[in-house]
Amino acid sequence: MATSVARKQEHISVMWKTVSEACNLACDYCYYSTCGGKPGKQIEKIADHVLEKFIKEYMSLTNGIASFAWQGGEPLLAGYEFFTKVVELQQKYAPKNTMISNALQTNGTLITERWAKFFKQYHFLIGVSIDGPEAIHDSRRVDAVQQGSFERVMKGINHLRKQQVEFNILTVIHKDNVHRVKELFDFYKEQQIVYIQFIPCMSFQSQQIDQPGSYEITPEEYGNFLCEAFDHWYNDGQPVHSERMFDHLLSVYAHREGGLCVQSKSCPKTIILEQNGDAYPCDFFIHDDWKIGNVGEDALVDILNDPLYATFLQQKPTLPEACQTCPWLSLCYGGCPRNRNWDQASGNNTTDYFCTSYQQLFGYAHERLQKLGDGVRQQLYQQGIRHYYKGKAPGRNDLCACGSGRKYKVCCLPVE
Repeated sequence: MATSVARKQEHISVMWKTVSEACNLACDYCYYSTCGGKPGKQIEKIADHVLEKFIKEYMSLTNGIASFAWQGGEPLLAGYEFFTKVVELQQKYAPKNTMISNALQTNGTLITERWAKFFKQYHFLIGVSIDGPEAIHDSRRVDAVQQGSFERVMKGINHLRKQQVEFNILTVIHKDNVHRVKELFDFYKEQQIVYIQFIPCMSFQSQQIDQPGSYEITPEEYGNFLCEAFDHWYNDGQPVHSERMFDHLLSVYAHREGGLCVQSKSCPKTIILEQNGDAYPCDFFIHDDWKIGNVGEDALVDILNDPLYATFLQQKPTLPEACQTCPWLSLCYGGCPRNRNWDQASGNNTTDYFCTSYQQLFGYAHERLQKLGDGVRQQLYQQGIRHYYKGKAPGRNDLCACGSGRKYKVCCLPVE
């Protein structure tokens, strides 16, 4: 009975903290690793029997798609042989015609030609953390002896490029780059970096959710940053960069689902796994209060159906009154639960710390996003008319030809 219930659930992604907090860098703003860039000689990685048990169970519950994300710490510290075992087990237990995706977030300093060839062979999508040009990056992303990591990161990126590995850039926005938007985009342009993501610097430990987070940049600073960054992304109506938040917003304006959890209607169904197999619903909530099991000891279907998981998923939709009446609700849905202050007794909560930042961006970008979104929908609509409606417009109550899933009358039907 439990297996049947789990099979009917929506797609579930997996993020595994491959080596727990072990990392060879000591970035001072890291919300997870506390090893100070000294991971030790003996790296604790996922045990073979835990890895195999989980992959076997997870593959049995997939509906044609299996998504794995490998993070840390620094996941490459697990070693080449570990990831070789990963892909072997994925192939061993995947049902026929299963689409397997692997994403790996790394600081980039350990990427070699061998690693890059492996990533290319097994179609890994690589995320590389880099905070901008050398002076900005090296101000915060240092090793145990406070040496900057920029040159090592760029060497790793060059290995990825030579092997034509798909990669994107994650840039943390902090006090050293929040006022330097042009320098960031000049750097991306110079390095021909197309795919980027910004996350604001937040000072807290995910393992200590009972302590409120503190923030290095103000909502006003982040709002100004987002507006200026949007100008660069918009590029007079011809975007050349893919930035995750702006892409998410454009998808919404094109009547589609966005892909950013912070501003989606609900938190995604994701399992976060510690190196020892402990399971949590989010990597901002790695705390005993939110532990939903251990994949080395418990059946995966029991973990997925743990009542605490359902409780967690209700946090984001439990909106403060200010959100419920906000004109931008459909673009944000209250932001990230980790950025709200919660009264655990009553369940009441405040708005996201960056609420005014988002409101500032939404108002600033609305008309241009609407124009871009309309253009995207019209292109898709014309394609749909040719491919599915034999050149004729759909009926008012038919599904719109643009593929949004909405009825034509509330989507692309011209307003009379």
